[in-house]
Amino acid sequence: MSILQAKNVHYIYQSKYQKVHAVKGIDFTFQEGKFYAIVGKSGCGKTTFLSMLAGLDLPTEGEIIYDGKSTAQRNRDEYRLRAISLICQSYNLFPLLTVEENVLYPMLLRKAENAKQIAEEKLRAVGLNESYFKRLPAMLSGGEQQRVAIARALASDAKIILADEPTGNLDTENSEIVINLLQKLAHEEGYCVIVVTHDLSIADKADEVLRLKDGNLIS
Repeated sequence: MSILQAKNVHYIYQSKYQKVHAVKGIDFTFQEGKFYAIVGKSGCGKTTFLSMLAGLDLPTEGEIIYDGKSTAQRNRDEYRLRAISLICQSYNLFPLLTVEENVLYPMLLRKAENAKQIAEEKLRAVGLNESYFKRLPAMLSGGEQQRVAIARALASDAKIILADEPTGNLDTENSEIVINLLQKLAHEEGYCVIVVTHDLSIADKADEVLRLKDGNLIS
């Protein structure tokens, strides 16, 4: 079932001195239960495209459509809170909050019921038991911090997970753990998982690979 669609999406950076056509007419429909990789050389437009899917930017031309409605016609703060979860290379955990408090945070914003119970369930789902709950992020390895970020994404209850270079700071073993978690979320839990990456091992495990070159979707 389709969940997110890009329709003739363009993005142009305009400054006093230059104009850069970063994304050029991308058309693509993303489905629930699939794991996607967006790949290409630096500067090809993949992170710009992800930022539009996340509602951080609007296309210069064309539309990003979620649940039949363009992001331009939505409250984008609400869209980012309820429709999508964003996982970054740098984890973006709150350093002074515990592991459990980091996962609780999006649920407290939504005033979700049984938030503490859900946070603990999500942490266990990514392989972190109660011995981790009261630790601060600085007490964790990079792989463990990324798993906390994934648990926080799951706690948001959004069905679209967007990840920007999620294994960029991880060693091979932890990269594989994170990739397998994301793949499992798509195939077993029905999430739509979209990953921007330079890591070819992620592309190898993706159901579909979107290759960008100079802002164009070439395959």
